[in-house]
Amino acid sequence: MAETPKQPLPRALWLGVGLLLGLLLLAYLLSLAELKRKPHLTLPVLGQVNDFTLTNQNAKITTLADLTNHVWVADIIFTRCASSCPIMTSQMKSLQDSLPADSDAKLVSLTTDPDYDSPAILKKYGERYGADFNRWMFLTGTKKEIANLGADSLKLSAQPIDPKDQKDVADLFIHTTIFIVVDKHAQLRGIFQTEGPDIDWTNSAKPKLLAAVHQLEREP
Repeated sequence: MAETPKQPLPRALWLGVGLLLGLLLLAYLLSLAELKRKPHLTLPVLGQVNDFTLTNQNAKITTLADLTNHVWVADIIFTRCASSCPIMTSQMKSLQDSLPADSDAKLVSLTTDPDYDSPAILKKYGERYGADFNRWMFLTGTKKEIANLGADSLKLSAQPIDPKDQKDVADLFIHTTIFIVVDKHAQLRGIFQTEGPDIDWTNSAKPKLLAAVHQLEREP
């Protein structure tokens, strides 16, 4: 019995299949581009932030409750610092400028020099760097409370330099040069180095930090 000749698929069906494959390829390429632009980061819970009572640049008492439901980025600096602190504060300013206007993320700079860094001095320092005080707060307080938040909760360590080892009048402390990211539930979720021979702030560290903030803002 002779085989029935196979009928070619209708041209319209071929066009439909081609269009579907094209759309799938386009969606795949767009998803790759989005992943490259905003990579999904693994952000495990690294610890819980303890409650604290400190004072901001406006001499207003500030506690952990003021940051509840906000993602926030923190660092530790002091206003008399002439080495890493100006760099870090400029980097924090660049984060401030890169956050979308509708973002609720906050920025927190904690001083390690409370004997000198009064609220008034911190405010002047923030103004020098163009800080938006609605988003960016500068905190001071007792050494015990600063240690409670900085070292115990945020892993932001600082040690005074022995006077005999100081290179100049501004060489007062050795402290970490990291930015810490905290989620809406006061959980430590990321540690980002800001300087070093292998750190590219503009093209690597900053985009990753911003991606972490955006990712945590999307979390419930």
